[in-house]
Amino acid sequence: MGTIYARAATEKTIYDFSVKDIDGKDVPLSTFKGKVLLIVNVASRCGLTTSNYTELSHVYEKYKNQGLEILAFPCNQFGAQEPGSNPEIKQFACTRFKAEFPIFDKVDVNGPNTAPVYQFLKSSAGGFLGDLVKWNFEKFLVDKNGKVVERYPPTTSPFQIEKDIQKLLAA
Repeated sequence: MGTIYARAATEKTIYDFSVKDIDGKDVPLSTFKGKVLLIVNVASRCGLTTSNYTELSHVYEKYKNQGLEILAFPCNQFGAQEPGSNPEIKQFACTRFKAEFPIFDKVDVNGPNTAPVYQFLKSSAGGFLGDLVKWNFEKFLVDKNGKVVERYPPTTSPFQIEKDIQKLLAA
């Protein structure tokens, strides 16, 4: 029995990571302890951009006071659809889509320079292409304990995830 407890104590959660926000400030993800997290790799020039940013903003508005946080990570690895600088990305998301959820520093989600937080997400929830993030707007749902509970392909609408978010918020 002791080994089970020891192993559980060393299991990583999302809270073990620190990331940079879009303004370059360090943000320990433990800041979000006790919240349900929807983590998304975003892009400004993707065919999925308008629907995803619009729906993410609606979902965030609806559930942020109940304990949901959406964490957006810009990524330029898919069709070079996020070529801008951090200030340009922030301007785009916040002005065009009124995004109020946290947006972080541009990251790699695949390959040798994969951000550690994405290595964790992918190892916690294998996807259709194994460990690879398939495209922009792939989504990871994390429970209040910092564990990845679901992974959604890029074409999954944020509205389609609402039932899962509600379940975790109620838990």
